[in-house]
Amino acid sequence: MTYVEGFVIAVPASNKEAYRRHAADAAPLFKEFGATRVVETWGDEVPDGKVTDFKGAVKAEDGEVVVFSWIEYPTKAARDVATAKMMADPRMKEMGASMPFDAKRMIYGGFLPIVDDVEAGVMGYTDGYLVPVPAGNREAYRALAAKASPVFRDHGATRVVECWGDDVPEGKVTDFSRAIKAEGDETVVFSWVEWPSKTVRDAGMAKVMEDPRMKPEANAEIPFNGQRMIYGGFAPLVDA
Repeated sequence: MTYVEGFVIAVPASNKEAYRRHAADAAPLFKEFGATRVVETWGDEVPDGKVTDFKGAVKAEDGEVVVFSWIEYPTKAARDVATAKMMADPRMKEMGASMPFDAKRMIYGGFLPIVDDVEAGVMGYTDGYLVPVPAGNREAYRALAAKASPVFRDHGATRVVECWGDDVPEGKVTDFSRAIKAEGDETVVFSWVEWPSKTVRDAGMAKVMEDPRMKPEANAEIPFNGQRMIYGGFAPLVDA
């Protein structure tokens, strides 16, 4: 994987099965066009934040659930070719005519992986993150994330991915920059941690929080704004 298309979507809870079918039907087309993996996850533990959160990111309405999803491609060029094919394919147009969610509030963008620490295993639960990071702190953030990744892996995670905003458009209603209330030259990092199950995740996260390797060094400068970081736990719907 060298490129990721990330999405956050608000879906009515009553449309969960319709959305799952919609996503499952679309996944083979994405892979036909060049994607290597298509993942859709359903909001399970999505907390309200004091400054930002996933619900606010997509202006979720009463009765809606946040979906965190991504598509993996071998290269950015492959993503661009796939997008062009999708836009011209009548099967995608037909699916687009009856989507079980409000596409106007969907946020999406293209991201370059800067950390991808993975081992073989089935994804049974995901923690998703959106992180505001100043452009000048890219390397400092990558180094911090690379240092933290083995801690998560040691405590049960099967994959840790951090992706730097590359092609993140402004939206008319919602977008990634608004989601994190980006300031100055900040970009958004689209990140996730995969776990074998929610049980493993719950136990693992507790251990991560207590691991001395996660304690910041004295006087160390954090390369991102933690108050505006968005996070939540998600259960898999589609993984193709």
